[in-house]
Amino acid sequence: MKKYLAELIGTFALVFCGTGACVINDVSGGAVSHVGIAITFGLIVMAMIYSFGSISGAHINPAVSIAFSFTDRFEKKNLFGYIIAQLIGAFLASGILRFLFIDHPHLGATLPFGSWQQSFILEIILTYFLMLVILFVSQNKAVTQFTGFAVGATVMLEAMFAGPITGASMNPARSIAPAIVSGNISDLWIYILAPIIGAILASFTWRFMKEEE
Repeated sequence: MKKYLAELIGTFALVFCGTGACVINDVSGGAVSHVGIAITFGLIVMAMIYSFGSISGAHINPAVSIAFSFTDRFEKKNLFGYIIAQLIGAFLASGILRFLFIDHPHLGATLPFGSWQQSFILEIILTYFLMLVILFVSQNKAVTQFTGFAVGATVMLEAMFAGPITGASMNPARSIAPAIVSGNISDLWIYILAPIIGAILASFTWRFMKEEE
């Protein structure tokens, strides 16, 4: 239960702070800024990894948990519990943001700027690189202590340059909760399917390279 609680709290913090930055940026007339939003996402991911990494691994992302289930570094029996805990945390965060900002139209939901194909392909690539960093850093004893920094920096980097086009979700829970709570579900499938595909591809890449070693 400690693992599930850690995933719930970690995902709550990610969605509350990250999408909260999007909402506050809107209602304050851009006071946070796009760069500030990217930094917020990167820093909250870093903080949660260092807080809960030793308890649950701090996946705080269903795509990451699913990808880990394709490796030998995660007990598959915990997958369903992880995903449920992550979704509960995300919905709690979006619910509180709805209460605080009742008139906001999207609550930080990820919405494609251009075509769905553009966002779909970008989300696959973004999540692929994110998952590669997670696996190659967190599973290497020589650099494990830098996992939080490396993963947080990757999230910040990808949100910085791809956020204006896709929202740079890379996380189904981060997209599902604000989309459903705000009623913006037409493009939600992109942000569920693409991150899962990207993360699984990264797990296959990691397994192949580990076998080569």
